[in-house]
Amino acid sequence: MLNELEQVLPADIEKRSFEIISEELGDKTLIPGTEPIVKRCIHTSADFDYADNLVFSDGVVERALAALREGACIVTDTQMAKAGINKKRLGQYGGEVYCFMSDEDVAQAAKENGTTRAAACMDKAADLHGKEKLIFAVGNAPTALVRLWELIGGGKLKPELIIAAPVGFVNVVQSKELILTLADIPYIVARGRKGGSNIAACICNSLLYMI
Repeated sequence: MLNELEQVLPADIEKRSFEIISEELGDKTLIPGTEPIVKRCIHTSADFDYADNLVFSDGVVERALAALREGACIVTDTQMAKAGINKKRLGQYGGEVYCFMSDEDVAQAAKENGTTRAAACMDKAADLHGKEKLIFAVGNAPTALVRLWELIGGGKLKPELIIAAPVGFVNVVQSKELILTLADIPYIVARGRKGGSNIAACICNSLLYMI
């Protein structure tokens, strides 16, 4: 079995992985400008369904890159996504990553209002509206997407980008479809049941590496 292993230097593993992804995609047509994001999601998950599942609003990549260059901050719904985002690269442009899930005031607000912590996190993030440019990277909680949709509809929030990639079975598909109804908010949506904090983080990193 050992003689079947491909000989690749450690420094070349990622490069070779992307070569394999390109080879296996073959003549699959991707939206121009989105290829690095799609391929990095496949690289992260080894799941080629992302070539079909990722939905991009018009001009979203250009708008997201502009926001990041201008110091946009990223709000996530999990500590795992926060850990996975390249904070050093983000910090070069003046941005930082927020995750409010462990904050005591968020836990208290969720308890008082009968909501999830993820939804309460979105309310806390809305308090930053007008102070900072915000990108939301949701990889776990459908309730976070639902609350974002409500806050945007109520004029309390206008994100630079929503990355909608929660994974699972309960309200996951429906919450993503809500984001797809937003007319004036840039979005990248992992349509269907698939996603996760790792996918949310890798989309953020893809954008950072594209700058």
